[in-house]
Amino acid sequence: MTLGGGGTTQVAYGDKWYWEKRYAQEPGSYDWYQTYHSLAPLLRLYVHPHHRVLVVGCGNSDMNMDVRDMSAFEAGSFDAIIDKGTLDAILCGNDSMINAAQMLAEVCRVLKDEGKYILITYGAPVQRLHLLRDSCSLTVKLHVIDKVQSTGSSHQQKWELTSPIASDKDVSSVESVLGPNPGVHYIYVCVKDNTLESRHKAQINY
Repeated sequence: MTLGGGGTTQVAYGDKWYWEKRYAQEPGSYDWYQTYHSLAPLLRLYVHPHHRVLVVGCGNSDMNMDVRDMSAFEAGSFDAIIDKGTLDAILCGNDSMINAAQMLAEVCRVLKDEGKYILITYGAPVQRLHLLRDSCSLTVKLHVIDKVQSTGSSHQQKWELTSPIASDKDVSSVESVLGPNPGVHYIYVCVKDNTLESRHKAQINY
């Protein structure tokens, strides 16, 4: 499956060969979506120096691991997991929902309880909230950041990055706050909460 890139151009974001070819041609490091500088205020809010952090999506790193099978890591290994476009790429491929569910199950497995999965994505709440909430025991906060992030630019941010959009409501309520075509990247801060699964099992047993 491919993702339309505007007009008739299509890019095979969901195919392994595309990324191998792209990174073989990259002259150096490349930041997908946003730079560390633009995201730093939010990351400092949720990720602390003593935390053990996993960044999924190795790019042109020598480290190579399938995010659907992170069995090299024990359960509860990480305080935080950062994903900048990896879930998006998986959702562009064949068997996308199955692969996405497998990835999110592994993310939840290797996260500590109260660990944070920070997803930076183009996916709007209607495309991502239900997927995240239904995949495992996660509570979700939504932040947004403008796509325009030029170095040295005087661009005034419409949204305060460190202030979450109310995402405890239904999807339509969240999108009514943002408005149509808001021109942002969405940042879902998902906190692993094992008590959610316990409460769900208790309701079924009751």
